[in-house]
Amino acid sequence: MDLPRKVMDKMKKLKVLFRIVFGRTAFVFLFLLIQIGFLFSCIRWLSGYLVYIYGGMVVLTALVMVHILNEKVNPSFKIAWMVPVLVIPVFGTLLYLFVQMQIGTKIIAAKLKFTSQETAPYLEQDKKVYADLKKESHRMANLSYYIKAYGGFPVYEGTKVQYFPLGEQMLEAMKRELLKAERFIFMEYFIIENGVMWDGILEILEQKAAQGVEVRVMYDGMCSIALLPYRYPKKLEEKGIRCKMFSPIKPTLSTHQNNRDHRKICVIDGHTAFTGGINLADEYINQKQKFGHWKDTAVMLKGDGVRSFTMMFLQMWNITERNGEDYKKYLDSGSNLFSDTSGLGFVMPYGDSPLDGENVGELVYMDLIHQSKEYVHIMTPYLILDNEMVTALTFAAKRGVEVVIIMPHIPDKKYAYLLARSYYEELIQAGVQIYEYTPGFVHAKVLVSDDKSAVVGTINLDFRSLYLHFECGVLMYQNPVVEEIEKDYQETLKKCCLITKEDCMRYSFVKSFAGQLMRFIAPLM
Repeated sequence: MDLPRKVMDKMKKLKVLFRIVFGRTAFVFLFLLIQIGFLFSCIRWLSGYLVYIYGGMVVLTALVMVHILNEKVNPSFKIAWMVPVLVIPVFGTLLYLFVQMQIGTKIIAAKLKFTSQETAPYLEQDKKVYADLKKESHRMANLSYYIKAYGGFPVYEGTKVQYFPLGEQMLEAMKRELLKAERFIFMEYFIIENGVMWDGILEILEQKAAQGVEVRVMYDGMCSIALLPYRYPKKLEEKGIRCKMFSPIKPTLSTHQNNRDHRKICVIDGHTAFTGGINLADEYINQKQKFGHWKDTAVMLKGDGVRSFTMMFLQMWNITERNGEDYKKYLDSGSNLFSDTSGLGFVMPYGDSPLDGENVGELVYMDLIHQSKEYVHIMTPYLILDNEMVTALTFAAKRGVEVVIIMPHIPDKKYAYLLARSYYEELIQAGVQIYEYTPGFVHAKVLVSDDKSAVVGTINLDFRSLYLHFECGVLMYQNPVVEEIEKDYQETLKKCCLITKEDCMRYSFVKSFAGQLMRFIAPLM
């Protein structure tokens, strides 16, 4: 009985392998390798004339070093570039110039700036709401002022929030809400993969599109590498669903391909929105277990705060559109969904772009850590930190705040786990408590503090999320859901093991050294 199943599984794996080897993915990597080989050939050719160009390269390298030192970026990125420039001057210098001269990122940045300006009139701050927040907490009002001034997103009252401790629970709620859609559905996700989760959602989207509901789906171009066919958007278009990839992977060396759309957003009729760590693939609902039990979280918003997610989606969607957008038709606070909005506190949805020079995601985290008086509880799948974040976490612990971080016990990426372990010892020595989720993998991105504030979103504690990806999150203050998030945190903690100084001492020397070595290039990974 088992033999046919094994044969079928083997054939399925061979089919996937055949598609990868002979498909577009292999084509992309082949052309990337050809371009890399061409660069090395140029460098090798130049080395033959080193006597003549040595002086010029010394001057060029010196100028590049001066530029790096004066660039307005995190010092970790400066060090990551200074090492190759100094150790292998010719290759390091030419590589740096090649990266800096890319125009792809500048084009995307300009278009995103334009779409953000278009949506700005629909994201004005309600002065009464801001005044109410200021009465409650001057410090939190200052943070909301920063999010509006530099991120473009206001603070709201009148927004109900529901928290989902697992992907399975979110999926059922999302399906129910999608079935209620009457006007439009917007979905923006980092990963979409065929399977139980996506197939069930897609069936509803097809049904709604047939009913005349406007359905738009956008996913990151990385999916085309192995998860979805390159022409998958066309397949959905044939079903009446508008679909596009964000920044499709192309066989050219380009830095803008490093800036992925890591957001997870679902907006329904302008009054209901979902966000969190959960992508649309089976491991996120534990239908497929590669790394043990998958712990992930999400929130559903109903009310005024949904407006920010609606505009956030349209900002990204319209980067590649030429025709104008009628933004007004997608605005609906959902005030008719519930009459009593008292006691809901404040909700601040926000997006973060790697192209605007402002690290909104990291600064929100850091401000909450600095504000904390009793505790800061964090769940994150990755822990690859810059000096500022290490200082914030350790200083909070040193001043008596309970700082606890839950990490995966079964990692999905070995190199990321080795890097994370390289931070454990200094954090633990400062009083930070680190736990690992023994049943499997934690993919949740959660920060909760002092029973008053919490963040749930897509932002990991690593360089990619904090500096290189398009991200989003929602900050909740004095909203009843904060208590539920902390309760789930405590329940999750019961399934974790505490990492001690002794554990760090017993950790493999080879693995420890590998993690420490990778910290040189961590900002570029």
